[in-house]
Amino acid sequence: MAYWLMKSEPDAFGIDDLQAREGQTEPWDGVRNYQARNMMRDQMRPGDQAFFYHSNVKEPGIVGLMEIIRSGYPDPTAFDPDSKYFDPKSDPDNPRWYLVDVRYLRHLERTITLAELKQYADGPLQDLPLIRRGNRLSIMPVTAAQWSFILNLEGV
Repeated sequence: MAYWLMKSEPDAFGIDDLQAREGQTEPWDGVRNYQARNMMRDQMRPGDQAFFYHSNVKEPGIVGLMEIIRSGYPDPTAFDPDSKYFDPKSDPDNPRWYLVDVRYLRHLERTITLAELKQYADGPLQDLPLIRRGNRLSIMPVTAAQWSFILNLEGV
């Protein structure tokens, strides 16, 4: 099993939205970064788990857990001219953009904020991509050790 951190702005789609979906599942669409796309297309597998991270809010942070339930497949919003994620250069025969399906697992007992995570930048989270300068990816890998450490912060 692999671990991930996936960012979303709660005004667009938050953890409460995922929890409220039928079957508590949703395609993670609209990713338009090639590096993040490659992770979804080539690395994410059913059974992998991910932190749900709320970005672009007063206190960004990890708010919950979700599971990857379907490997990467072409993002249909790229082909829909009425979608805000439409990409006229994307071709159904040679898709440019991919997504995975996720399932809600649970809310964290409390938000683990970015500021709190940064406190461990010289220690157990030193290689966490989220706290590296200039990293703006919406999807990033998390090691098993980082995953465990962050989950242990939940009860602090």
